[in-house]
Amino acid sequence: MNSFAKGMFAAIAAMSVGGIASAKVRVPPIFSDHMVLQAGQSVAVWGTADAGEQVTVDVGGAAKSATASADGKWAVTLDPLTSGQAVTLTIKGQNTITVHDALAGEVWLCSGQSNMVLPVDKAADFPAEKAAADWPKIRTFVTTKWVICSPDTVAKFSAVAYYFGREVHKKLGAPIGLINRAAGGTPITLWTSKAAQEAVPALQSILDGSADAPAAGKDAAQADIDRKQAQEVEGKQAAGAAKHPPGYLFEDRIVPLMPFTIRGVVWYQGEADSYTAHANLYATQLSTMIADWRKQWGSDFAFVTVQLPELGKPQTDPVEDSGRAWVRDGVFQSLSLPNTGIAVTLGTGEAANNHPKNKQEVGRRLAAWALANVYGQKDVVGSGPIAQSVRFGDGSATIEFAEAAGLTSKDGPPKGFAIAGDDGKWHWADAKIDGATVIVSSDAVKKPTAVRYGWAGNPAECNLFNGAGLPASPFRSDGLPTSPKP
Repeated sequence: MNSFAKGMFAAIAAMSVGGIASAKVRVPPIFSDHMVLQAGQSVAVWGTADAGEQVTVDVGGAAKSATASADGKWAVTLDPLTSGQAVTLTIKGQNTITVHDALAGEVWLCSGQSNMVLPVDKAADFPAEKAAADWPKIRTFVTTKWVICSPDTVAKFSAVAYYFGREVHKKLGAPIGLINRAAGGTPITLWTSKAAQEAVPALQSILDGSADAPAAGKDAAQADIDRKQAQEVEGKQAAGAAKHPPGYLFEDRIVPLMPFTIRGVVWYQGEADSYTAHANLYATQLSTMIADWRKQWGSDFAFVTVQLPELGKPQTDPVEDSGRAWVRDGVFQSLSLPNTGIAVTLGTGEAANNHPKNKQEVGRRLAAWALANVYGQKDVVGSGPIAQSVRFGDGSATIEFAEAAGLTSKDGPPKGFAIAGDDGKWHWADAKIDGATVIVSSDAVKKPTAVRYGWAGNPAECNLFNGAGLPASPFRSDGLPTSPKP
């Protein structure tokens, strides 16, 4: 079933009353007052009507028509709109639907778990942020309606989505549409179609439950803390969706949006997976999900992922076995896919809180990637340093970084690097910066064969940044993306 068919099937369910769809022309709720339509791209509009009925969609005086199929589905593709254009959308068959106060701008789907859910009124500096939230061209779509940003409405906007959208809006001046689709406590298996997961041999142990045991030790203890904190963020419904089968949230919250035209996706998830014994499979899971969404949507839209911030006791050993480190690594490896980015959020976490309040900086780093890489803003640095390659020799390892202009370390020489030889024993490494590279070594390792940086739940020692003040991503030398695209 293609994306148009999936979207229209879901729309029928959403528009049904008592299980019987109305014969009137109907459209999904996302086509409603105050909406934002993606500028600069062909725009998909779809819905249901009587079989054989002609439906005309007019936006800004440009009309397209379609005839409903035997099962009552119709779809049109509108010509690209100009950014900032204010339009009225009219859908007409035997009845007329009028969508007022629509704007052409930049549309982003914002999804994930509770840190994407967390609203502005539970993030930092809410009184000041509320007073300053007069942004009528920033709108969010939640459940069934579009909401205009104002001091009266911003409280329940997703904080990460809002601060991301605000930064993009301030730089571009374009209207911003933020589609909120997130659910607390949910693993990535729920957000990827079951069929896509079943097609990947490496994921079968997750689907059959054999790798679904909880992690041991401190990760398991942190999971209990997180569940309690999630309830504070989202109430009694927190993590309720996690009880459903694989693919549930994909079918319930993503498919109904297809093929709505978007610029990209902002993804903040992975906490739930970091507490399991299969956290090391997150790289495969995330890449599978991104590819699956794009294929079913019929679009290679941009995809930027939040790399989890620090959590738990500060790192003491050179390398600590941590599900959170593996999930960060999975996010890092997603850079091997085209048109993907990451926001490294080290420095924004709270050791005892899996829902840290500084969402302004998270939004700023996400927006930096989008502005530099999606919107071509030459004066914006899109990412912190990203390890590209590692060379071993002469008792040292040399790591080459992208996004490394002004590569520097704060408060002394670079820290957070660990090095090992063939015996697999890890030692803290001495490090020095040489242009866009960092050279690491240890007297305890004569012939290094592996390097890691920031490999812990809370890699507190990491202090490598570029000239824009953005932190370097944790990495492992045996897991570098094939061709990183920061």
